[in-house]
Amino acid sequence: MPDISILTQRANSFASPKSIEPTNSLVITQIPRTFFQPSIINALRDHFATYGEINQWVPIASFSRIIVVYYSEETAELAKNACDPLILTLPHRIPTILRVYRSEPNPIFSPSSPTADENLLRPPPIEKNFLISPPGSPPIGWEQIREEPPNATPLADDLIAALRKLKLQERRSSREVLLEPEDGVGVGVYVEDCDMNDDDGEDVDWEYGCPSPARLRWKPVATAMPPVPVR
Repeated sequence: MPDISILTQRANSFASPKSIEPTNSLVITQIPRTFFQPSIINALRDHFATYGEINQWVPIASFSRIIVVYYSEETAELAKNACDPLILTLPHRIPTILRVYRSEPNPIFSPSSPTADENLLRPPPIEKNFLISPPGSPPIGWEQIREEPPNATPLADDLIAALRKLKLQERRSSREVLLEPEDGVGVGVYVEDCDMNDDDGEDVDWEYGCPSPARLRWKPVATAMPPVPVR
């Protein structure tokens, strides 16, 4: 283990301002990434443990900081006043100055329940667990089932039966009867060809893109003008 020197610039602690909200948590900042080694991290933990018992020690290398949670607010305030700033000296290196700030209060984890459910994020309900990406682990007891192959028939049986009922039953002039209501009550389905003219049986040549001859023979009825009030 290399020789690590930890010095503080404040010999005597002083009372904190009354406007500061008490907290049991501190955050040590400006820690170089290369300092996140077991020997250096343990030395820092031993130093902060001299001010009181530590409940949580959380090194976060990606943010270059360490979160310290004490059991009491008085202990955290004593460590803050004594260790801000903190001079960390390693062999053959320039001394590094670390800052210590107050952090938001954190709950105390007891040894019997170090991870209480009310203090952690909870997963979604089981029925919505597969909606997140990536999906969470399947519930306990879940087993993979063999799915049935795709439906080989193009249409369902009830739909095929309904289409069979719509077959041509009778042709009445230009109207095709697909479904006749029983006893005159019910739904009737009729198809009428508007282009068909029984009076004119001649075949008329028709080119694509031109108006249909049947539509040319059909003339819309003019709408009557509403009555004008007499004055």
